[in-house]
Amino acid sequence: MNFRRGWIGLMLFSMTLINYTDRATLAFAIGPISHEFGLSTIAKGYLFSSFLWTYTIFLIPMGFLVDRFGAKRVAGFGIGLWSVATICTGMASSFALMLISRLAMGGGEASTNPSGARVIRQWIPAGERGRFNAFFNCGASAGPAICALAAGPIIGAFGWHVLFFAAGALGLIWLAFWLAIFKKPEDASWLSESERNVILTQRTGGHQLEAGEASGLWKLLRGPTLWGLALAMGCNIYSQYLFLTWLPSFLRTTKGLNLTSSGLYTAVPYGVACVLCIAIGLLSDRLLRGHNIANGGRRYLIAGSMVLAAIILLAPLVNSLPILIGLLTLSLTGVAATTSQVFALTNDLTPNARDIGAVMGFVVIGGNIFGMLAPIVTGYVIAATGSYDWAFIIAGGLLALGAASLLGLTHQPIGLGWGKRSVISEVRA
Repeated sequence: MNFRRGWIGLMLFSMTLINYTDRATLAFAIGPISHEFGLSTIAKGYLFSSFLWTYTIFLIPMGFLVDRFGAKRVAGFGIGLWSVATICTGMASSFALMLISRLAMGGGEASTNPSGARVIRQWIPAGERGRFNAFFNCGASAGPAICALAAGPIIGAFGWHVLFFAAGALGLIWLAFWLAIFKKPEDASWLSESERNVILTQRTGGHQLEAGEASGLWKLLRGPTLWGLALAMGCNIYSQYLFLTWLPSFLRTTKGLNLTSSGLYTAVPYGVACVLCIAIGLLSDRLLRGHNIANGGRRYLIAGSMVLAAIILLAPLVNSLPILIGLLTLSLTGVAATTSQVFALTNDLTPNARDIGAVMGFVVIGGNIFGMLAPIVTGYVIAATGSYDWAFIIAGGLLALGAASLLGLTHQPIGLGWGKRSVISEVRA
């Protein structure tokens, strides 16, 4: 069969790729920007973190908007806003204007994960969620890898402003394709009837797709599962933003690399992590059969991925650049796999599809409360110690904590009260 739903996976992947390309631009342009605006290490930490402030604030509202108005309109609005904001970042003539544009970018990017979760729930059979969430999320590795390779030549030839113009234009091009192509599987004329039937009959995973009205956030929060997912995501996302914001500077200042070579050494771990993240997603779907999907069997693979990511604890002991790049590759792989599989597990454990936008918004908020702290804490750590060692130690410790919370708190569907158990019969694909 020709799986045309693969086009949906490609669009989700490219949306995340553009999202993270726009986030990563500042990390590679921070050298000339710091020189032009006279930024301290601590000021850079706040600037790195700033887009996450509005991103986190708008996640829950964006989730409710997705549940109310659908993914097409909300994702389209979001990428339009953040692409224009990225272009405005390149036009900024002061630290204050750059901060404002990054705040606007964060507000637009808050649409991505709730919209993506809704699209996957509508389009993807339950037994394929692991691979599609991996494909969706690995754009978070592919984007920084592409930015790492392109940033040096663009900045060297045209200046740092043009890097932001190019990234923003890429998002506007994607928006045009999204508005022209995306529809629900019930309405997509380019989808064959046989594949439409597969999607519509196998996408529920043992839950109802549209089970009445949305539950409301307070009801969803009354059990431990949503809290455990949010805490695990937070512990994981801390490391993601440590790498996304400070890794190029770390390689330049501690290993003596220039902008181009630091970009290359940044691109390699991200590129390999992207491929391995998809492989882990395929493995998760292969291993999960029957009741294991709806009952959260994915949690064990996620805990293993977080332990793999915690290998970054060894970074302070490593002086060899090739070995360090190997550690970074393994850690980034674990971080990427954890993010994608937590998204899949969240979908698995959400009984009513009308709740998925709000649920995903809360989980990503948990991640980004930690994520917004990572660049700031790292800036203070570097300023206080003159070293990145404690930044890596903090990240590794949080990853271990996240694995423990996932294993201890996510044993029932979201919204079921504390101490209660529920076994859901799985619809076999």
